[in-house]
Amino acid sequence: MKGGSRAGRVFSEQNSFHGQKFGRLSNSDPIEDDFMTQQVNNNSSPFGLDSSPYHETSSPYSKSPWSAHHEASSAPGNSFSPNVLIGSLVREEGHIYSLAASGDLLYTGSDSKNIRVWKSQREFSGFKSNSGLVKAIVIAGEKIFTGHQDGKIRVWKVSSKDASVHKRVGTLPTLKDYIKNSLKPSSYVEVRRHRNALWIKHIDAIASLSLSEDKKLLYSASWDKTFKVWRTSDYKCLESIVAHDDAVNSIVAGFDGLVFTGSADGTVKVWRREMQGKGTKHFFSQTLLKQDCAVTALALSPDAKAFYCGSSDGLVNFWEREMHLSHGGVLRGHKLAILCLVTAGNLVVSGSADMGICLWKRKDKEHMCLSMLTGHSGPVKCLAVEKEEGSISGEKRWILYSGSLDKSVKMWRVSEQAPPMAQQSHIRQYLPDEHGGGTAPTSLHCAPSFTPQGRIS
Repeated sequence: MKGGSRAGRVFSEQNSFHGQKFGRLSNSDPIEDDFMTQQVNNNSSPFGLDSSPYHETSSPYSKSPWSAHHEASSAPGNSFSPNVLIGSLVREEGHIYSLAASGDLLYTGSDSKNIRVWKSQREFSGFKSNSGLVKAIVIAGEKIFTGHQDGKIRVWKVSSKDASVHKRVGTLPTLKDYIKNSLKPSSYVEVRRHRNALWIKHIDAIASLSLSEDKKLLYSASWDKTFKVWRTSDYKCLESIVAHDDAVNSIVAGFDGLVFTGSADGTVKVWRREMQGKGTKHFFSQTLLKQDCAVTALALSPDAKAFYCGSSDGLVNFWEREMHLSHGGVLRGHKLAILCLVTAGNLVVSGSADMGICLWKRKDKEHMCLSMLTGHSGPVKCLAVEKEEGSISGEKRWILYSGSLDKSVKMWRVSEQAPPMAQQSHIRQYLPDEHGGGTAPTSLHCAPSFTPQGRIS
C-alpha cells in the first residue's frame, strides 16, 4: 500500500494512515560492531538468550501502517475520571520493549533494533543499531544510552547542528578497553566451568539501565547475573558485581549511594556504593525480599521516601525509607505478572502481562487505587512519564506513556486529584501486621511473557 507524506502524526480514529519509509535511521559503526559480535559469538553466553514468545522479525525500512486515536474516555468507567487515554501510536515494526521521556521528546525501543524519537506526538527522528533489540533506554543530558539483547550498551548523541540527527558515539565496553583487557589474563573471569570471559563485557542480554543521581555513573543489569558500573564521561567500566544466582531483571540507583537490584532468583538486594579514587566499590548491604517468584521491576518514588518492587506473581511490595527500609505493605491490582513500574509525584504506576495499567496514589503510608487503565491488547512492557505543562489550578498532572507487546504506545493524562476507584476484590493494599508479616495475598499465575528461568523476555 502507498505511503503518505505525513507519517508519524497523530490522527483521529477515522483517519487511519499508512506511513512512508523512514530513511533517516543512522547506522552503527559496522567495524566495531562486527568485531564485538565476532567476540560474542566466540564466547557465546552460557546462560542462553531466550527469545520472546511474542517476537517477530520485520525490516526497519518496510512500509508500515500507522493508526492513532483520540479516545478521551474509551475505558469503561473512566467517563468522569481525569485519568484518560488521549492518544495511541502504532507502528507495525516490532513489539515495544523500552521507553524514555525527556521534556517534549519520547524515545521508543523495539525488537526492530530501531529507536524512534517523537515530539508532540509526531515522529521527529530515529536511529538504529545493527543488532540487538532495544531493552532499555536512559537519557543523561545530551547523551542517550540504550541497552540491547546482544549484551551491549550503545551511546548516542544529538547533533548540535540538527536536533533531529542522532549519532552513535560509543559502544560499551569500548573497543579500546576491550582490546586492552583482552591482553591481560587477569581480566578474564570464569563464567561457567571451563569457560572464561572478560569482566568488562556482559555475556547475556541487558535487562535494565539506571543513572546515579548526578548522572556521572551508569548502571547496567544483565541476564548474566551481574551488574556493571560505567563512568558516563569516558565510558570506562569501573566495576562488575556478581549480584544474584539468576538473571538480574532490574536495577535502580537510589539515595545515599544505595543501589537496588531485583532478580529472577526472587530476591531484592541493596548495595552500598563507596567512591575510591576515580573508581567505585560496591558492598552488599541487605536483602529486602526473598521469594519463590521472579522479581521483575523496581522503582523509587521521586522524593525517595518509598521503594517499590514488582514480581511475576502480580504483586507490588514496597518499603519505607524513614523506617530504615522496613516493609510497608503489598499492592495487589493485577492478575498476572508485573512487567514495569514508574513513579511521578505521589503516583505509582504498574504495567502488567494482564494488559492493564494500575494507577496508585501514595498518601502517608497508605496507597489508593485511582484507576485501572485498559486499552492495550498485549502485555504492558514499559512505562514513562513526564509532567504536563500548563496544569490548571495547581493540579498535578502527567502524561503517561505505555509501551506494549501489541506494538503500540498509548498516551494517558493522569492526575493525583482523580477520585479513588470503588474498592474491588482484586485491588487492595496489604499492610504488615504487628509481627511484620502482613496479610498473605492470594497466589497468582506467572505471566506467559516469562521464560522458565524467570527472565523478562
